[in-house]
Amino acid sequence: MSPSAPATCAGGWDCAQAERFTRARAYLDARPGRLGLLVRDRASGRSWTAGDADGHYWAGSTPKLAMAVALLEEARTGAVALDAAAHRRIAAMLSVSDNRAADALWDGYGDATTWLKRLRRVGLTSARYVGGFPSRWGFVMCTPADLAALMSHVLDKAHPDDRQYIVDSMRSVGPVQRWGVWGAGAALRPGVKNGWSIEKEKGRDIWITATAGFVGPAERYVVAAMYHQPPRGGRIDRGVHALTDLVALVFGAPVPAPAVVPRDY
Repeated sequence: MSPSAPATCAGGWDCAQAERFTRARAYLDARPGRLGLLVRDRASGRSWTAGDADGHYWAGSTPKLAMAVALLEEARTGAVALDAAAHRRIAAMLSVSDNRAADALWDGYGDATTWLKRLRRVGLTSARYVGGFPSRWGFVMCTPADLAALMSHVLDKAHPDDRQYIVDSMRSVGPVQRWGVWGAGAALRPGVKNGWSIEKEKGRDIWITATAGFVGPAERYVVAAMYHQPPRGGRIDRGVHALTDLVALVFGAPVPAPAVVPRDY
């Protein structure tokens, strides 16, 4: 090891990062409800998880990213044709998580079976529809590991032009999505796709929040986290701040981290 090389700690991570992981895990463990986090270093191939990173959670609006990726890929092969309206809807999904745009694309480009195959093809390999609800993008469950795989698909497998478009879009999201992975801080140039909603778990209403994205030079780190709050006492601001502060701790940003809380509920 050269004199300037950082010391290596558990899991092969440098000791400063390992200490940040320790703080993030303690923060995660103190949150009520169920929460899972996955961080992947694309340079080394190492991953770190905390909480229930392989458990299934309501995905909220995060499948909109998978929808955009799948349609852009199929347009390149000629399997689908995307007109100007479709491109505007993709942009709206990525920027402000527009529900009407997602509904129009979902209805216009296939049925529930086709769409589930697409979601799984681009990384959401264990995605499934929620029983008792319509088989649509807003009623999907997946895992933090799935969201990380989707983000890795974008960064490692997408056509370079599509990759750049999605990366640029995720780095310039509207205020409604400036939380979650956004908490890494502007200096690390994060990109994000978030989801938030009131959903059902064991027949009871719960607040769900989810975040997926990338952090660092050359989009070095893939990050995904999902959170189900308890049925009582849950609020959107608690979910938003929990995921934002969790990511901030992972990357050494100040906590509490700035976050824009969506006001559509």
